[in-house]
Amino acid sequence: MSVATTVRDEDLTLSTAMREGSRAEHQAAEGSTFMAELLEGKLTAEAYADLLLRLRRVYAALEEVIADHRDEAIVAAVHDSALDRLAAIDADLAHWAPGIDPEQVDSPAAAAYVERIRAAGAWGGLLVAHHYTRYLGDLSGGQVIGRVLQRTFDLPEDTGVSFYEFAEIPKPKPYKDGYRARLDALDLTPDEVARIVDEVRAVFSLNQALFDELGGQIERYRAA
Repeated sequence: MSVATTVRDEDLTLSTAMREGSRAEHQAAEGSTFMAELLEGKLTAEAYADLLLRLRRVYAALEEVIADHRDEAIVAAVHDSALDRLAAIDADLAHWAPGIDPEQVDSPAAAAYVERIRAAGAWGGLLVAHHYTRYLGDLSGGQVIGRVLQRTFDLPEDTGVSFYEFAEIPKPKPYKDGYRARLDALDLTPDEVARIVDEVRAVFSLNQALFDELGGQIERYRAA
């Protein structure tokens, strides 16, 4: 069954359509060599620093554009400053890559991702696709990455992993359930749902492109 057919099923909620319609792209991104070796503790601190520098550019664009459109009903349904990650990333970069300007990092993948985010400002549903893909991931698998980093690099407490800490969201599961419920309550046409699902798929592909770009340097990143 095609994605277009799936998301047009009137009994399928938006959050389910987003999840099921992007399953292949999600799995591909999670299965990248770079992320697999990072989670296995096989890569150096430089590898994670280079990832975080790229993500800083992504979140700077996302949080700027979301803020610009937060009063639109579809964006307001999910916007929550408790999710913002930019300040946390900056705190982490002070540990991982002090003195490096993320904007000066040569990354075609990050540049393409940022361009797509800015283009998504054309319609709130596209922004919701970006918001959902990044922040629900941060509340889920992202926290696993934080624990791996602490163990792999023997990090002092409260150092280098602020990105994965949500002080205002002590219980991620009920928060994620409420987030999905707000998505499902949006009054959207089947064509609008399909458009959002297509954007979610694109976001996962953009994320995979970041991993692939870093994977091109995997030999340099592997710990001795």
